[in-house]
Amino acid sequence: MSKSFTEITRDVSQALGSLHKEASGTMQGFGAMAKSALAPGVLSALDKELIALAIGVSSRCDACVGFHVKALIRLGVSREQLMEMLAVCVYMGGGPSLMYAAEAVRAYDEFTAAAAPAAAA
Repeated sequence: MSKSFTEITRDVSQALGSLHKEASGTMQGFGAMAKSALAPGVLSALDKELIALAIGVSSRCDACVGFHVKALIRLGVSREQLMEMLAVCVYMGGGPSLMYAAEAVRAYDEFTAAAAPAAAA
């Protein structure tokens, strides 16, 4: 059975809601760190999300792949940009990164297909 990145991100978002309630200090700190790391600077928001996805692929983190692919789509990543970054991941990480690069492509295809009907409406 294939993974659904839509389901993965939804389920993890729900679990993160519990952490926000029950470990609010930690989650506030993590949120502040994320906001600071992703703040505008020399690198674009797209560049920063490509880096984040590369780390998610290298770490073999399904939820990371899902959330960062969604963010990249929102930022307008092209398929070519995604593929180029994934090629570097495979170069640096070998076979395990190749398997998760394929997962990132599946996530991209899943989220862009879901967005297409919404864009047409």
